Amino acid sequence: MLDPLPVPTPAGPVVGTIRPPGSKSITNRAFVCAALARGTSRLSGILDSQDTRVMAAALGALGFAVDADWTAGTATIAGSAGRIPRHEATLDCAASGTTMRFLAAVCGLGHGVYRLDGTQRMRQRPIGDLLAALRELGVDAVAESPGECPPVTIRSRGLEGGSATVRGSASSQFASGLAMAAACSRSGLQLEFAGTLVSLPYLEMTRRVMAGFGGRCDLVGDRAWSIPPLGYSAADYAVEPDASAASYFLAAAALTGGAATVLGLSRRSMQGDVAFCDALERMGCRVEWRESVTGRDDAVTVSGRAIAGIDVDMNAISDTVPTLAVVALFADSPTTIRNVAHIRDKETDRIGDLVRELRRLGGDVEEHADGLTLVPGPLSPAALDTYDDHRMAMSLALAGLRLAGVRIRDPGCVAKTVPDYWRRLGEFVGFPPGWADGC
Repeated sequence: MLDPLPVPTPAGPVVGTIRPPGSKSITNRAFVCAALARGTSRLSGILDSQDTRVMAAALGALGFAVDADWTAGTATIAGSAGRIPRHEATLDCAASGTTMRFLAAVCGLGHGVYRLDGTQRMRQRPIGDLLAALRELGVDAVAESPGECPPVTIRSRGLEGGSATVRGSASSQFASGLAMAAACSRSGLQLEFAGTLVSLPYLEMTRRVMAGFGGRCDLVGDRAWSIPPLGYSAADYAVEPDASAASYFLAAAALTGGAATVLGLSRRSMQGDVAFCDALERMGCRVEWRESVTGRDDAVTVSGRAIAGIDVDMNAISDTVPTLAVVALFADSPTTIRNVAHIRDKETDRIGDLVRELRRLGGDVEEHADGLTLVPGPLSPAALDTYDDHRMAMSLALAGLRLAGVRIRDPGCVAKTVPDYWRRLGEFVGFPPGWADGC
C-alpha cells in the first residue's frame, strides 16, 4: 500500500456517474431488526465494510444466524423473535460505534452476561448516557474505562420496558439502540429526550427502518418516543446507497467545476446526508433531482460553479463536515460551520483534528467549541494525517483535486465504511490505471 498516497490533480473538470455502496447506517439497523424479527429476512444492497462485518460477527457471537454474501451485497438472517440466543458472549465491536451502542441496548433483552469491547479509540468514546437509560429499565449496565467508556458489561434478566430518559446531545445512536431493542421488550418503552438533540435525521432513519420490519416508534411531541412491544416481522429489505459516501463525489464536481450524478438517491431518502446537496447549492452549485415513482431511477446531479462561502448549521448532516470544509478551502469568501460539537467524540476529534490538517495545507482556520471558520487564502500541499478515521481520509483527499502534491497518510483506514474508495475515486475522476494499487 502506498503510504502516504499521492492524490493526482485532474487536468480539467470531473464529470461522472456513480452509484455509491449501500448505507452503513441503514445496513447495521437492518441487521439488528432482522435478527430480532420473527422469521427469516433477506437483505439486499448491504454494505461490505469493517463496520458492517463487525456487526454481523457480533450478532453471530450472540447466537444469531447471519449469512452474508458480501460480494453480492445480500444477507439472509434467521430472526429469533426478540430473544438473545446465547446467555453469555464477548463482543468485539472494534471501531464500530453503531455495533457498540446498538448491541449494548440489544443485550438488555438477554438473560445472561455480555461484555462489549473495542479499539483503544472506542475505549475513549463515552457511552454513559445509554447505560444510565438501561439502568432505569432494570438492566445492570457498567462501563469499565474512565468517563464511562467501554468496555461495557451487561447483566440482564430480560427487558421489561417502561420509561427512560436519554440525553440527546451526545449521540443519536443511544436513542436508536434503545428504540430498536424496546420493540421486543415486555411492555414497550416511553423514551424522553433531555438536552439538545443531535443528528435528527438518524433518529428518523431508525424509525423508518423499524417500520420496514413491522415495528413502530411513535413521536410524542418533539421530545419523546413511544415504542409499543410489537416486535418485528421478517422482511425482504433493500438498503439505499450511502448518502455520506456520495458526498465525496458530489464535492469532486463542486471543486473542479464538473458534474457528478449519483444514482439511487432522492430527496425522499431516509438519509439526512442528502441535504449535503442543499449546502453545495447554497455555495453556488447547480443541483438537479430526478425522482421516479418506483425509486429505481432516482438520481441527483451536482454541477460545479464558482464556490461561495456560507454560514451553515450542520448538526443534521455532521458526517459531511470534513467534506464541506475541504470545499470551503477553495471558496471566494469565508465559511462557518456551526452546531457540531458532538463530532469531537467520533472516530477522532473531527473538529480539532480537522482544523489541524486544514492548517497544514495553509488554511486560515479558526476552531470553535462547536465548529470552525475557514477564510480562503493561499494554500500549499502537504502530507495529511487521517487519525484512523475513514471520513478524514476520504474528505482530505479531495483537496488534491485542486492542489497538486497532496498526500494521504494511512489510506487503508477507509476500509471502515468504503473499502474500495480509492478505486471508485480513481475511476470517477479518471486517475491513471493502477494509481492506488493495494489501497
